[in-house]
Amino acid sequence: MWSTTDLHRRLKAARHLRTALEADERTTLYRLVNAAGDDLAGFTVDRFGPVGVLSSYQDFSEAQEQQLAEAVAEVFELESVYLKRRPLEARHAANVERERLSPEHPLVGPERPELEALEGGLRYRIRPGSDLSVGIFTDMRPARAWLRQQAPASVLNTFAYTCAFGLSARAGGGDTVKNLDASRKVLAWGRENYALNGFEAPESDFIYGDVFDWLSRFARRGQTFEAVILDPPSFARGKSGTFRAERDYDDLTALAARVVAPGGLLLAATNHAGVPRPAFERTVTSGLEAAGRRAVQAQRLGAGEDYPTRGEGHLKVWALRLN
Repeated sequence: MWSTTDLHRRLKAARHLRTALEADERTTLYRLVNAAGDDLAGFTVDRFGPVGVLSSYQDFSEAQEQQLAEAVAEVFELESVYLKRRPLEARHAANVERERLSPEHPLVGPERPELEALEGGLRYRIRPGSDLSVGIFTDMRPARAWLRQQAPASVLNTFAYTCAFGLSARAGGGDTVKNLDASRKVLAWGRENYALNGFEAPESDFIYGDVFDWLSRFARRGQTFEAVILDPPSFARGKSGTFRAERDYDDLTALAARVVAPGGLLLAATNHAGVPRPAFERTVTSGLEAAGRRAVQAQRLGAGEDYPTRGEGHLKVWALRLN
């Protein structure tokens, strides 16, 4: 653990790197500390307006957690700081140890169970003390901005979570945007995000169910979209079985490719740190070949400038235009 002086010095250096983001009044959610990339191994910090979320990836003592939270609040001028303890195997632990991993009350400052934060002028509802995931993932900001600029008329947003990609597509002028997720809770949250931004959408634009199952349904119907977003978790269980990004992304890609309209976009992403970009792109290419689709690269994307890294970053995003 760092001395107080050294910790503050490193945090100030991290803040300096984010000067441009801090000056952007249209964006108030982004990463403040990216662990070793900011010479602060073992933890990250995300900003959501006046609130920080400190995520611990190693076994800090409670006193050390408190020290980190207080230093982060001071250096970044945050009103409150919440804590997330993130074990390596979080899937089971997140359910059975929720109170320990995601304390309801902040370590520093007043309680903010719910607030709004901005990304590119769009409003998102954030719940910093409710769960390990607070409502949006800051690393996808460049990909969401890119999709918004492409302005596809029809979009299928799979593994939608709180529908941030769907909202970005609507803001870009999308007429038909379907958000698909296996959780009714997060889809309801997504509808709240739509309402915050004045977008009306029918209930049919928020589809509850298994992504593999629904992709097959759309293909059988002959229904296609100008853009399909694939942003699956590294691991998931669903009606169709267990999904592992390193093993099953080619099958997912093949299903998705069948519902991309000719000339449309497939935006494929993974945050699996154990899958390097070349391997990921080979898997996506394999899926396209299985579906009989050819592709032209549209864009390679990753996390933003607020995610400095040592070596390749965790996030790989590959946008392809399918013939």
